[in-house]
Formats: sequence, structure tokens, C-alpha cells
Amino acid sequence: MLRDDALKGKTIIVTGGGTGLGKSISRYLLQLGANVTICSRRQAVLDETATELMNETGGQVLAIQCDVRNPQEIENVISQTIERFGRIDGLLNNSAGNFISPTERLSYKAFDTIVDIVLRGTYYFTLAVGKYWIENKIPGTVLNISTTYATTGSGYVVPSAVAKGGALIMTKSLAAEWGKYGIRLNAIAPGPFPTKGAWDRLFPEPLINMMDPTGRIPLKRVGEHGELANLAAFLLSDYSGFITGESITIDGGEVLMAGEFNHLENVTPEQWDMIGAAIKQANRASKKEGQENKPD
Repeated sequence: MLRDDALKGKTIIVTGGGTGLGKSISRYLLQLGANVTICSRRQAVLDETATELMNETGGQVLAIQCDVRNPQEIENVISQTIERFGRIDGLLNNSAGNFISPTERLSYKAFDTIVDIVLRGTYYFTLAVGKYWIENKIPGTVLNISTTYATTGSGYVVPSAVAKGGALIMTKSLAAEWGKYGIRLNAIAPGPFPTKGAWDRLFPEPLINMMDPTGRIPLKRVGEHGELANLAAFLLSDYSGFITGESITIDGGEVLMAGEFNHLENVTPEQWDMIGAAIKQANRASKKEGQENKPD
């Protein structure tokens, strides 16, 4: 969508940049000339992604292990990025965690895990980068990956809705407060964009067989990663310089049908048992993959 070199000379940090949507967006940012720092909890996955993206685009990628729930690790990402590229111009808060479940089945820890990654991780990283920009008089841009139910609410994903809703209000609030420093904050609210791992937890096999995720989307299809990457790059670029405090929905019209997961009230307890088992299996497979990719 953007002209060549639209992001040339800019450095952007992408949390959760090793896989899924974060990886796809990072690829496009690199194609547009940006330097990109990707971070997540698995260094081996990050290293593999960095090599792949640099070979594909010819751009520069810095891969740093970071748990966004840890302020010290966030500060390390910021300092290493500045040391490598000289400055930071943008932050894409993409790290997330989510799964479907009746809320009464959740433990306190399960609820905390989602809120800590999605909400705490977002405001920790935003605050750290914002302080750096303000201190150094650098105009910066924060883009948060939100969700359509951050505003509508939705059953069966309550921890995520709580966290994404809080992050969205933070986006709007800081846009009002930090505009005087030349700092912009916006959000994207995606509908279904299939990714390995996250998709398995939101639509495990028993559920995918019971429902067609595209059935509630007026355009009758899921999103393509390139479509989301186009929007993200625009909002991180100077071409969107007069847009701040906004959340832009990209979901094929799904939000018009209201409450993305509310239709799950028709799922029986027995079916929830099957879905829960499938989600646990997906989590085990993800952890096993991470262990197998650890360097010797």
C-alpha cells in the first residue's frame, strides 16, 4: 500500500514478533525500509525468524528474548535497540495470550496469565518507551493490537476482553496526554486472522468442526496477514500523522454481528471438556516446539 522506503530510517520494536501476525507485520515493515527489533519469550524462535526475514528482505532485525511482564527485560530490549540502531521511532504491542473457556471454569492463575501478558505487558512497554521519547524529545508512535470485543465485550474470552479493553482505554488516554510531546497512540481491532498456535486455542478441532468461523462474517472469509500488515504499517508511518487515539477495525464486518464468541452458549459441558482437552494439547505442542528449538 505504501511507497517504497516509506519507513526508511525508522526503528520499530515488535513484541511477539517471532511468529504469527507479529512476524507478518515485521516482514512488511522491513520491506518498507524500517529496522525492526523483535522480541518474545523464545530466543530460538526469534533467531530463526530474524534470519528468515533478513534473508527475504535485506533489512536489519535484532532479536531479543523478553517477557513483557518483566520491566527489566523490557528496559534491556530498549537499551539494546538504541545501541544497535541509534534510536526508537515506533512500538507495536502485539504480544498476547488467549483461549476460550466458560469463565467459571477458570482458575485465578489462568485469568492472571492473560491479563498480565496483554494488559500489564502493554502498559509496561508503552510506559518505558514513552519515557524514553519524552526525555529525548523524540516524536514516537505506539500501535496496539486490540480486538473487536474490547469495545463490545464477549463471553468465553473474558480475561482477554478485560485486558484488551484496558489497553484500549490506555491508548485513548495517553493519546490525549502525550500528544503535546508528538507521541501518537492508535490501535487495530482485527477479526479472525488465522495463525498457528493462537488459532488452535481459539478454534480447537472440536469447535472448528461445530462451527464455521466465517459464517458470522459478512464478507464470508477470514483476513489475510498482508491486509493487516498494510494497515499497521500505515498507522506506524508519517502518512497517518494526524491520526491518534483511534481504534480501527479490520474484520470483514464481523463486529456488526456483535459479540464474537457469544454464540458459544450452545456448547454443552461435554463439548467444553473436549475443547479444553484440545486447547491443553495445543499448549503442550507449543511448549514442546519451543524446547526442541532451544539451542544446545
